[in-house]
Amino acid sequence: MATDVSEREARQVAEEAREGEWSLPSFGKDLFLGRLNLDLIHPQPRLDPEAVERGERFLERLRAFLEHEVDPLAIERDAKIPEAVIDGLKELGAMGMKVPEEYGGLGLSQVYYNRALTLVGSCHSSLGALLSAHQSIGVAEPLLHFGSEAQKREWLPKVATTHISAFLLTEPDVGSDPARVGTTAIPTDDGSAYVLNGRKLWATNGAIADVVVVMAKVPPGEGRKGGISAFILPYDTEGVTVEHRNAFMGLRGIENSVTLLQDVRVPAENLIGREGQGLKIALTTLNTGRLALPAICLGTAKWSTKVAREWSAERVQWGQAIGKHDAVAQKVAFIAASAFGIEAMLDVASRMADDRQRDIRIEAAIAKLYASELGWKVVDELMQVRGGRGYETADSLAARGEKPIPVEQAMRDMRINRIFEGSTEIMHLLIAREAVDQHLAVAGDVLEPDVAMKDKARAAVEAGRFYAKWFPQLAVGEGQRPGAFAEFGSLARHLRYAERASRKLARSTFYAMGRWQARLERKQSVLGRVVDIGAELFAISSAVVYADTLQRERPGHADEAVALADLFCRQARRRADALFAALFDNDDDAAYALAQDVLAGDFTWIEEGISDPSGSGPEVAGQA
Repeated sequence: MATDVSEREARQVAEEAREGEWSLPSFGKDLFLGRLNLDLIHPQPRLDPEAVERGERFLERLRAFLEHEVDPLAIERDAKIPEAVIDGLKELGAMGMKVPEEYGGLGLSQVYYNRALTLVGSCHSSLGALLSAHQSIGVAEPLLHFGSEAQKREWLPKVATTHISAFLLTEPDVGSDPARVGTTAIPTDDGSAYVLNGRKLWATNGAIADVVVVMAKVPPGEGRKGGISAFILPYDTEGVTVEHRNAFMGLRGIENSVTLLQDVRVPAENLIGREGQGLKIALTTLNTGRLALPAICLGTAKWSTKVAREWSAERVQWGQAIGKHDAVAQKVAFIAASAFGIEAMLDVASRMADDRQRDIRIEAAIAKLYASELGWKVVDELMQVRGGRGYETADSLAARGEKPIPVEQAMRDMRINRIFEGSTEIMHLLIAREAVDQHLAVAGDVLEPDVAMKDKARAAVEAGRFYAKWFPQLAVGEGQRPGAFAEFGSLARHLRYAERASRKLARSTFYAMGRWQARLERKQSVLGRVVDIGAELFAISSAVVYADTLQRERPGHADEAVALADLFCRQARRRADALFAALFDNDDDAAYALAQDVLAGDFTWIEEGISDPSGSGPEVAGQA
């Protein structure tokens, strides 16, 4: 049963779970403050030769396994990953890609872990979900960050080789509002254990897991703060019941569960970190764990480029290949450029994750948001390029003698990525909170509605000093100097745009705070546009930097990398300009008012003339 909490309590819980300090520099944070600190991402850190050799050796073995031992059409048909495939992945070491060698894993870098997920995702998205849920948010990642040495020694060798893991946070009534977690963890009288009770929903791998991380609320008591806490839970513990294996429109091979916990006894030594640290553990895990999802999206974007290229070259209409027709050519170019842009952003963020000299919480969150949104547009355009054959299932295509190209499956599989690990709307709010962190640190009391006037006045004076110094710095910058960023050649103009737009974004955010003050946090559409502009600017910067890197690392493709980066940046700039135009000139207020009227039942007549066999109406539901 979910806990009832006020909006203020929910916000407080979420705020306490944030990493409040910025001990390392952040390209993304500076970008939202009007500073394009390119030296934070350029030149990109060089890949460690030993890590490259280890990673390439594994990718070669993984590719051979996927191509010779895995039938993706069978996974789709049976809605299940065969046990032989899972066993094969275990034997390859794929379950322990990120686990250090000293604990029995492969010890791959973030760059090569993501390349492995890209490869796996291009075979079948359910395989990517299995591996990423297991080690990006499953047992391994939380233990690497917060686990005791004893916990690492016991569990990391297991999850690296034999044990499948999962992450249990979501509940039937609790999604993105973790303050309402209803699962309880009651300490025993002697303090030797906790007793867990609750029901967890949508646990990827939860139907076949051997061990999980579960989030549960410890009540405060004498000498203990309590709060949402993280526990290692072996799945064979008495009282754990998998009630249901969930089925979805896509990812038909994933083992996603509803799991019931009834008087489940967990030893006290299975507490990860401290009581009340659960949400912090979850958010910290997701900082780099979120890079797994754009890696899987990239696999689909690369596959889409291949399918679009081959089909557009071989399919003839009106006397020539369809790729020669402008309408199709535009789509092929968009797909290829977008694949490059996603790869660039992922590579930049992954190398920073390996280098550990930067705070990448904003970059990782943007990569998840951006890749899932742009990836969806990519498969939508691929569907259009393939036409009726895109809408037809691969099995049906094969049955009548055509290549079984599963475009409709790719579309179904891709759609979840805009919801997984934080929906687009939630990601907008999370990133916006980090993006305006400096503003809130300076002017927080001014913006809070329930702060005393005398405190607001004091805060206003201090904020005035900061903005008097900061705001004039947003007037001019390198982006206005024609020769700036000349070392990037023809791509320099895109960096000049990004620098100018970064300052414009900071000014716009300042104006928005002045206009709406404390009400800004409710202007979610405005905040979403602010974040999306920042995402486009990060993507532009990444594309230029990555193209520059490829000129050194893959000189044979230097000109091609520049061409892809140039088109991607052109398209990203158009998207950013449209978002800027809509910041203060939009239909948000009218749409919100009409939505409230719809919810009040004012427009139910527009629903007339339909059949509702699901019985989803409140009258039917009430009679059930």
